[in-house]
Amino acid sequence: MSALTDLIYAGSNAVAGLTEGAVNDAIAKHGADTPVAFPDTAYFFPTIYAATGVKVKTLGDLPACVDVLKSLITNEDDIGKALNAGLATAVGAEIIEGLKYLDGANPYENESGIGFVPDPIIRSLGVPLVTGDIPGVAVVLGKADKAEDVAAVVKDYQSKGILTFLVGDCIEQAAEQGVKMGLELRVVPLGHDVTSVIHVVTVAIRAALIFGNVQTGDLAALLAYTKDRVPAFVNTFGPLNEVVVSAGAGAIALGFPVVVDQDIGDLQVPGALEYEGDHGETVKRSLALRNIHIKVKELPIPVAFAAAFEGEIIRKADMKVEFWSSKNTTCELVTMREAGQVEDHKITLVGPDIDSGEVEYPIATYIEVYGAKMQKDFESVIERKIHAWFNYLEGVMHTGQRNQIRIRISKDAWEKGLRMRHFGEVLYYMIMDEFAAVVDKCQVTLVTDPDEAARILKEEATPAYNARDDRLASMTDESVDQFYTCTLCQSFAPSHVCVVTPERLGLCGAVSWLDAKATKELNDAGPSQPISKEGCTDPVKGYYPDVDRMVHEASHGALEHVSLYSIMEDPMTSCGCFECICGIEPMSNGVIIVNREYKGMTPTGMTFGELASMTGGGVQTPGFMGHGRHFIASHKFAAAEGGPARIVWMPKELKDDVAPRLNQTAKEMYGIDNFCDMIGDETIAEDAETLLTFLTEKGHPALSMEPLM
Repeated sequence: MSALTDLIYAGSNAVAGLTEGAVNDAIAKHGADTPVAFPDTAYFFPTIYAATGVKVKTLGDLPACVDVLKSLITNEDDIGKALNAGLATAVGAEIIEGLKYLDGANPYENESGIGFVPDPIIRSLGVPLVTGDIPGVAVVLGKADKAEDVAAVVKDYQSKGILTFLVGDCIEQAAEQGVKMGLELRVVPLGHDVTSVIHVVTVAIRAALIFGNVQTGDLAALLAYTKDRVPAFVNTFGPLNEVVVSAGAGAIALGFPVVVDQDIGDLQVPGALEYEGDHGETVKRSLALRNIHIKVKELPIPVAFAAAFEGEIIRKADMKVEFWSSKNTTCELVTMREAGQVEDHKITLVGPDIDSGEVEYPIATYIEVYGAKMQKDFESVIERKIHAWFNYLEGVMHTGQRNQIRIRISKDAWEKGLRMRHFGEVLYYMIMDEFAAVVDKCQVTLVTDPDEAARILKEEATPAYNARDDRLASMTDESVDQFYTCTLCQSFAPSHVCVVTPERLGLCGAVSWLDAKATKELNDAGPSQPISKEGCTDPVKGYYPDVDRMVHEASHGALEHVSLYSIMEDPMTSCGCFECICGIEPMSNGVIIVNREYKGMTPTGMTFGELASMTGGGVQTPGFMGHGRHFIASHKFAAAEGGPARIVWMPKELKDDVAPRLNQTAKEMYGIDNFCDMIGDETIAEDAETLLTFLTEKGHPALSMEPLM
């Protein structure tokens, strides 16, 4: 055999032996009927489930999986079959890691890694992956000769927004060099054992199931999806042993190229397994192998700027300065002006800078723009981006919007020289970059003077907010002449298309009708295209000829019909990154709604993950549908089935969040006061029988409505 295949098979055989021994020991100790599962997933042992369709539920299910694993190791001198042996290593790693979770244990509780990545986190990554905020996924494995080398690579990925998973001693090396880690910072330590690399493999595999509608047991489709649609790659540091080489073969089989820092001579496979001894070139080579092109934003600021810092939390002990609406005036406003009223790139600070010695300040962020194609409706679209742009600043935390905001600046960022003018530079550069099609000139005024901030809030911002609210409140599906498609998620879910209307935003919760309208202006051939409303054939269920035509074309023929207002007949498809799922609950003649964050059981007898496995990937499942939180209080929610009055259960957190809007909608539509008091939650019932008793006591309207089924 060749030296490469020999190494792969040696590692695969070693892992196979360890796996078989571990399974036999576990059965002998615990019994074949003992349940075994990864936490918070609807996909059992995801690698095994995706590749074979086998649902591993107990230890007794594993010996057959070991037999499949061993059958993949042919020991033949053929690179293709050797890559299959690499997949066998992945299966073995999954079993070994799965056994760590026996009896509901959390094997990573006291570790520096997180281990298994739950389904909801993968779904939460969907939007930034398809929008390019996360342009790629890196796996960094091993131990570098110099800690600063691995840290430099990881920081480079972080600055580019790459989602980076760490395996092995590189975790401590990066931490020692000051790399900030956590899911919210997109640098994720998985674990020290090489088998923990399976936890990033299952992220890719579940992406195929969640977003791509890849059918379990279809290994060819699975491998094609991970290769073509999951932009992942592997970097190894330090010596390579047989198990690492075999694991790398599994990564290559999935379509993920491997870059090593050890000279492997003629073992290199161009495009798949390559040597790069200069760590300063590791990132560049890795991105090139995956054809990932990143437009680096060079801003005149003293701190890093990347989407990877969007989830950074600044604790009070680490805070240098704070702007908070609970203590001082705050507001953010974008307003359009005439050409002569805007001096391009003018940045003005009114009031003290943040080096004045104070800890708390007011802030009014006042942005004036001119553009020949600028529209009043685009003001709020630009304004909402302030939240993301400020959060992209390393050492800055921004929450809220409009006049209810909180901004914290860390001591570290302040010590690096971050000052108010830098916030102005970020706003100017990002507006002129992302909104270049509609903005020709932009000037920014940052106000920390309390009197002037209060004046801007009263005389400029509040009237603008009120005018927008009045316009949005008056906007209905009937009041506009067209809807829009959103196909952003097609990079992961090729057969899914969102239809965005004024009363129904995208199911991810991130794309409103105004956003889609602005997207069309910014990119004429982009993901949002207009849909004519002419010739409506069923206004109750929401059938429009042009909706069907556009969805059929955009889904590449996968869909024939979509109704906009029914969950029972041709419901809109989902990609997998939906905020919520609604599903029928037959006993109560209603629908339950569950949000991604809820981990408990629902009265349907299914968890969020189990419900999601029925609805993602661009499939239509009558009676079940993904949607955004905001849609729950819409007059168009399940309108064909009677509207929001069908809602009988939600997790309490979700119910409390939507209660003000949903109560108002129920009052307007049905004359019901405090409708949310009639809706069950997990504190009241998690099963259908108890829920029905509660609904009967409350006289819930769904009980007297036309049967859903």
